[in-house]
Amino acid sequence: MTVTRGFTGRSRAVRPGLPPGQYDARDDWPVLSAEVTPDLAPADWSFRVGGLVAEERAWDWEGAWALPGSAYEGDIHCVTGWSKFGMRFEGVSLDVFLRAAGPLPSATHAVAYAHTGYTASIPLADLTGGRAWLVRSCEGRPLSPEHGGPARLVVPHLYFWKSVKWIAGVQLLDHEEPGFWEGNGYHPRGNPWEEQRYSGD
Repeated sequence: MTVTRGFTGRSRAVRPGLPPGQYDARDDWPVLSAEVTPDLAPADWSFRVGGLVAEERAWDWEGAWALPGSAYEGDIHCVTGWSKFGMRFEGVSLDVFLRAAGPLPSATHAVAYAHTGYTASIPLADLTGGRAWLVRSCEGRPLSPEHGGPARLVVPHLYFWKSVKWIAGVQLLDHEEPGFWEGNGYHPRGNPWEEQRYSGD
């Protein structure tokens, strides 16, 4: 199992590593969802990589977690203003799934989608190179349903609406296709360090 340390930014007056406009949530991990939390059992979960790939690939629960594991240790930041430091998520790097499918050279963006139908648009460069994970546990415990269990995407260097709960797959595209929040006025990328909260920021 490999561990990737969190990305860090400039020191802030309030706390080193806190992006502009954020506050330290400390022991709290707020629950924010655009949809009702589904009743999704591991046996009913699956993950697919499709679109502009050499071969569409899909994994069930057993197959996904039989892949080489890794973990993210670091911070997460929500567009609503809270940040949480020193998180640890355990799972599999998204690079492992993408390599199995073989992204085509024309692929530049992805739509990550949930078993509920929620979607988020993410530049492909933000999902590769050890920057994104499929995770099933947090701090050594199974991920709770309200926080995206049984499995979610974690893209910690972007605002957390990009870290799709109840992840079902990613579709690779040669263009940006707005997801749920991007289609409702949020920024297409969502970099906390540049306060890319809304379209035009």
